[in-house]
Amino acid sequence: MTRARFALLAFAVGTFLPLAPAQPAPATKAHNGLVHAVALSADGKTLATAGFDNIVKLWSIAPDGTLKELKALPGHTGPVYAVAFHPKDDGVIATASQDKSAKVWTVKDGKATVELKGHTDIVSSIAFSPDGKLLATGAADKSVRLWDAKDGKETKNLGSHPGSVYTIVFSPDGKLLASAGSDTSSKTGKEHVVKLWDVAAGKESKTLTGHEQPVTAITFLGDEKTLASASMDRTIRLWDTASGKETKKLGPTPDDPYGLAWSKDAKALGVCGYSGRLTVWPAGADKEAFAAQVKSPGYCVIFTADGKALVSGHDNGTVAVTKITAK
Repeated sequence: MTRARFALLAFAVGTFLPLAPAQPAPATKAHNGLVHAVALSADGKTLATAGFDNIVKLWSIAPDGTLKELKALPGHTGPVYAVAFHPKDDGVIATASQDKSAKVWTVKDGKATVELKGHTDIVSSIAFSPDGKLLATGAADKSVRLWDAKDGKETKNLGSHPGSVYTIVFSPDGKLLASAGSDTSSKTGKEHVVKLWDVAAGKESKTLTGHEQPVTAITFLGDEKTLASASMDRTIRLWDTASGKETKKLGPTPDDPYGLAWSKDAKALGVCGYSGRLTVWPAGADKEAFAAQVKSPGYCVIFTADGKALVSGHDNGTVAVTKITAK
């Protein structure tokens, strides 16, 4: 979801339900603006953060979770909404911004080498295909697009959502692209959808309906067969991608879940809520197995490479590395 989306929608969320007792999580000041996205390099050693101060930063992660800033990448002229590492080259990252552009950067030089132009509104999400040859973007102009990752040329405008596209993700096999968003003017709730796109065919495959509020995050669970989605209706839903049917509904959660991540090592789903509440849901479980609290609204979450900690970005410009312990 776009964070303009979050900024605009936050005041309409209302008061939060009481939070369950949770462990405090240490946080590092990373940006002079909210942290909207976090990404981890393929080798698990470098963290990238996207800030509303228009900057992307790179960090090393120590075994104890301490972050050390390695480099800042200025260049966008608006808040940075998304960041992604190349799946095969840790020296390359891609970013997306409110300035209506997406960029590909060479980390060593700290420069943008390719710019993706074509969107007419906030580019809220970006993802590399598993082979690194394609980039996908979603934007507030309602469109989902594919690009050549080397030269930045648009290869396909896949189609559109009824409203802003908030988040996108490739399936692990690269055959499917999932996108999610919402039409905040909707009175029926039918526009709060997830779409599946056939990448090779360049067309929509399925539309997943059921959420009653904006869909804020999506992630595949290990393979292309199961997709998880989170929504401001305070549910997390699992979907069978072959049939397009909902197979499980988790929740209600105490706050609006804004970030989702899957760990193949932990075999669990990580969730970041708008209140700053972090939770871990083991595969197949109906309840969370771990909860922690960061004292600032949260927008994004990933697991560390070993699946033993969560990395989350927050409204006060901090990044928290939270070790997962048994409940």
